[in-house]
Amino acid sequence: ISKKFLLYHLLHSTMSSLNRLALRSLPTLAAAQQSFSTGAAAFSSSYARSFSRSSTPLFIPSHISTHRQFNNHSAMRTYASTPSSQTPNGSDILSSYSSDSHIGQDVAHAMEMLAKADAVCFDVDSTVIDEEGIDVLADTLGKGPEVTAWTTKAMDGNIKFEDALAARLEIIQPSKTDIANCLEKHPLRLSPGVDRLVEALHKRGTDVYLVSGGFRLMIEPVAEVLGVSFDRIYANTITFDESGDYTGFDSNEPTSADQGKPKALTMIKEKYGYKTMVMVGDGATDAQAKPPADAFVGFGGVVARAAVKEKACWFVHDFETMIDIVNKNSN
Repeated sequence: ISKKFLLYHLLHSTMSSLNRLALRSLPTLAAAQQSFSTGAAAFSSSYARSFSRSSTPLFIPSHISTHRQFNNHSAMRTYASTPSSQTPNGSDILSSYSSDSHIGQDVAHAMEMLAKADAVCFDVDSTVIDEEGIDVLADTLGKGPEVTAWTTKAMDGNIKFEDALAARLEIIQPSKTDIANCLEKHPLRLSPGVDRLVEALHKRGTDVYLVSGGFRLMIEPVAEVLGVSFDRIYANTITFDESGDYTGFDSNEPTSADQGKPKALTMIKEKYGYKTMVMVGDGATDAQAKPPADAFVGFGGVVARAAVKEKACWFVHDFETMIDIVNKNSN
């Protein structure tokens, strides 16, 4: 009886310790193993469909680990902490900062939504990275000015996005080799602070998505550095023939057309049951995403667009205050 009691006591103590570790947001071995397996599979299948390179042509800040683990939905939701139920209201959050430095239609609301968001969706071009990927690709192919003019029209909301996308791709008609060479010659650069914001969101247990009118082939290396799994990318897919030459793009992708981002966010929200979702981006197509997003944060750190500033709940030029809010509002 004494041995049975000691064994029971040992098992009970062990389970209690494991529960305490879980509450501190440490992944279980099973969750970590599942996350690794899923991420590895996503990585292999995605690059098999695209192209292989000896190195990732992306600017990586020195403090970011290049071995960051891919997190799939089930693994992340298993062990990550969630925003506190005691989240202060937006007015309290706003009052803790200098109100003169914040602009937007409803800054307090946007701050409150960010404080308790269980999902945040980022545009990529001119938001997560400090340039427009399609313009970079066009420059390397000698078609820069012509394509940039179409990009400006699309981002300012002066033309339907699907028309601008089709026109730009028809001009450059990039092959797989063209895209690979572009990324080798001109590594994409992260916008300052976005890596720390994504890291803070992940640490808090907030799921991060990359929702872009750009191209999956160019976004996957960015997602890899940020620790965003490939199944959380909603972007456009360029199609190629067996020789790797351009044939078109997949018009079934939600982000291939105008109003594509609200459609993508609706799909995400319905599939995973998020209660509070925030959209962050620089363009008119990003502003369209509210609703279903509960708040839209316009980003002007690369290009400040007047149309976006007018529609944004909160318009920012950097990510510092957002990082601070996320860090202060987590368990």
